Amino acid sequence: MAVRLDPYEEAKKQLEVTASILGLSKEVYDMLATPERIVQVKIPVIMRNGSTKVFIGWRVQHNSALGPYKGGVRYSPETNLSEVMALAMWMTWKNSLAGLPYGGAKGGIQVDPFQLNQFELMQLSKKYFLAISPFVGVDLDIPAPDVNTNPQTMAWFLDAYETRTGLKQLGVVTGKPLELGGLETRIYSTGLGVATAAQAAAKRLWGGIEGRTVAIQGFGNVGYYTAKFLKEMGAKIVAISDIKGGIYNSKGFDPDAVREYITKKGSGFVIDYPDVERKITNDELLTSNVDILVPAAVENVINASNVNNVKAKLIVEGANGPTSPEAEQILVKKQVVIVPDILANSGGVVMSHIEWVNNRMGGWITEEEAKNKLMQKMTDNFNAVWNYWEQKLGGLGGAYSMRTAAQAIAVDKVVRAMKLRGWI
Repeated sequence: MAVRLDPYEEAKKQLEVTASILGLSKEVYDMLATPERIVQVKIPVIMRNGSTKVFIGWRVQHNSALGPYKGGVRYSPETNLSEVMALAMWMTWKNSLAGLPYGGAKGGIQVDPFQLNQFELMQLSKKYFLAISPFVGVDLDIPAPDVNTNPQTMAWFLDAYETRTGLKQLGVVTGKPLELGGLETRIYSTGLGVATAAQAAAKRLWGGIEGRTVAIQGFGNVGYYTAKFLKEMGAKIVAISDIKGGIYNSKGFDPDAVREYITKKGSGFVIDYPDVERKITNDELLTSNVDILVPAAVENVINASNVNNVKAKLIVEGANGPTSPEAEQILVKKQVVIVPDILANSGGVVMSHIEWVNNRMGGWITEEEAKNKLMQKMTDNFNAVWNYWEQKLGGLGGAYSMRTAAQAIAVDKVVRAMKLRGWI
């Protein structure tokens, strides 16, 4: 496995390429590369044995030129400040590219949440949000779920904020339970967004997605819903994997059947599913002979060690950072289309915006309307990036990937907002 760059350094290197294309000065680059605020907090939690354990959490607010900060909060033992800084920067570009009135932020706690019981998790969540609450608000910074956090976490965040401030503001977090102002659409919005982006890309490449074979790495929320919606669109899901390994069937899988079986009869992993041609490893899935590859698990899975064996002609990034910079250069030369994470997996934040507006207006939208708005937004955003890529960067066969086009559009919009404000 190739060694990954420090996440923040990787984000800055991507920004350097974009700044060069846009002709930005060193001073503007420095403004864009530097977060506006970094908050580090200490979170003491009383454990089940009566001892007190201290956890460290962060909230990084990268850029607010376009509006209040927006970004998720993750719980992971691997989370560190560099990762949170990088993710906050990528959220700025993601929100800008999606045309949302948000800047970028990210939060994280260095913890293995699976080692905590429900009461310990509630303490951790509420104390974290109490600690960062002076820096969040419905018009200041709006957190949401990310890795290992969910609607229940957001409910704890909301309660902690309301307890501290005395304000009843449901829009201070998004991705909430339905009873607290959430939208059911938010649960599957990221997966639906990935599928919609894949559909739009397949239309450009082949005239449509019907009959195209797909391999999906990761069968959590994003991977499952991506598979479900792609099948509904007419694609054939021939390979699926999770942390324990994968399964392959040339006739295709029904994602609902796989999920139901592994949830009710198996151990929770896709390798339990019986109706397969063969079991495969994650590495074998990534190099499967398919039309479309969707890495929807973790970062850096497509790297120097396996990129030359990747056979898919279309990669749609459901995960954050699944393609290493070195691998991306090789894929560009191989004329593989990469729909980048800041475009492909932006369905979650698009739906978060719809939820935020809905909360502030007292409930104005139906679930079907929200779903249709998301799909239209994803399609429009994809087409804007593809057109820029073709018209200004050479498109397929040129020297740059769609990621560069997406970042150029996003960064340019942020720079223009900064100039209008008189920051630069």
